[in-house]
Amino acid sequence: MSQIVEVKVPDIGDFKDVPVIEILVKVGDRVKAEDSLITLESDKATMDVPSPVSGVVTELKVKVGDTVAEGSLIALVDAAKAGAGDDPKGVQSKAATPAAIPAVTSIAAPVPATLAAPVAVAVPAAAAGGNKAHASPSVRQFARELGVDVARVTGSGPKGRITQADVQAFVKGVMSGAAAVPSVSAGGGLDLLPWPKIDFSKFGEIEVKPLSRIKKISGQNLARNWAMIPAVTYHEDADITELEAFRVQMNKEHEKSGKKLTMLAFIIKAAVRALQEFPEFNTSLDGDNLVYKKYFNIAFAADTPNGLVVPVVKEADRKSVFEIAADTGALSKKAREGKLGPAEMSGACFTVSSLGGIGGTYFAPIVNAPEVAILGVNKSAMKPVWDGKQFVPRLLLPLSLTADHRVIDGALATRFNVYLAQLLADFRRVIL
Repeated sequence: MSQIVEVKVPDIGDFKDVPVIEILVKVGDRVKAEDSLITLESDKATMDVPSPVSGVVTELKVKVGDTVAEGSLIALVDAAKAGAGDDPKGVQSKAATPAAIPAVTSIAAPVPATLAAPVAVAVPAAAAGGNKAHASPSVRQFARELGVDVARVTGSGPKGRITQADVQAFVKGVMSGAAAVPSVSAGGGLDLLPWPKIDFSKFGEIEVKPLSRIKKISGQNLARNWAMIPAVTYHEDADITELEAFRVQMNKEHEKSGKKLTMLAFIIKAAVRALQEFPEFNTSLDGDNLVYKKYFNIAFAADTPNGLVVPVVKEADRKSVFEIAADTGALSKKAREGKLGPAEMSGACFTVSSLGGIGGTYFAPIVNAPEVAILGVNKSAMKPVWDGKQFVPRLLLPLSLTADHRVIDGALATRFNVYLAQLLADFRRVIL
């Protein structure tokens, strides 16, 4: 005798018209109580609807793409065909019924434990590894039983959702050697849509040129830093009227010797003093630790025909402004000639990216990991400044400081920027 149980959607709160995104069984499958039958996905959570009884699925009342609500009929399960070891829980014994007329019991599926905390359901199991994998709880459980990290599986379902078949295909690929299990990145990853593939030649004439090696390498670093560092940029104007006059005067006095001072050299020297005053800027994150550096190596962005490179002025705290200017000049020349060695581009504590020779007003430079801050400098401009009695012309230098907010908060970053501007306004402060 058949004992048909109607399985309905349990209480799922105020959710209405929740789409069915996956059917986990087919007609004829034997299920146990609490086995998942279908997967629903609201805008807040993904949830499995389990069978309330053990038995055989005789009919499915929904398909992928249908929408359901509390009380919607999703399947019929014949509890009379439960296996000997199955527990047909949820089914109450009924009086004998003629075989030609099967007994029908209407039972709402028990509320899955996941529904008690929908926010927790929405958090992927792979979140600890940094990747966000779209998979139902039942598929995650299936993957765990096979020792598979769902974050490493490519989904073939709607919106890239991972199905049980995807997990099985992944395992087969690894076992056959056709696919290797990727190593887990220490920095994590992002669940991004694939880059769009477009045939631009359909719209007009094109020319394809390969990226330079420098741009390939720097592009990967910049993408990582932009995605992984919670950076904030702070702007400040430095009054360099007197400093620029002093620089011009010094260059005239040393014209015959060939020595030449640049504004970049003064900025690097002032940056060293600011790092000494605010040691948090001369640090790097190492897991849960903050590494404070006792040395002062300052990097600067150098423009080359093949792209930007970042040579480093070593021990800038021990060098005069003339020596820093000589170092930046020599390193820039080697950069343009493509002769910089790895040692000349490593070990930096802080970076200065100056666009002063080109122009611009302000910009937001990207922090160069593992540093925690970078200073952007634009072209100085003469502007009217109120001195309390009248407007006077002053040469102002735009400063844009980008800092890693995990280490440096807004107040500290602003103090650093203000202090740096004060040093450039009156360079005598550097020796204090």
